[in-house]
Amino acid sequence: MMSFIWFLIIGGVLGWLAGVILGRDVPGGVIGNIIAGIVGSWIGSALLGNWGWEVSDFYVFPALVGAIILIFIVSFILRSFRKAT
Repeated sequence: MMSFIWFLIIGGVLGWLAGVILGRDVPGGVIGNIIAGIVGSWIGSALLGNWGWEVSDFYVFPALVGAIILIFIVSFILRSFRKAT
């Protein structure tokens, strides 16, 4: 159970950090940060592999890069929808 809680906390921190680096808010607040961190970890591991510092099943650098990519794409899509309406 504690492993799952750490998984959510680290995912949230990685999502928040990616949002801070980009200077953009993640839609959905804390839940959005957790989702961005977890999905970003999957994207980063697919693109960069598993290497570097590991915390609670997250490889920090690939997960952070993946979360940055995810937040950039999501914010770009949301911005284009706002302009269209």
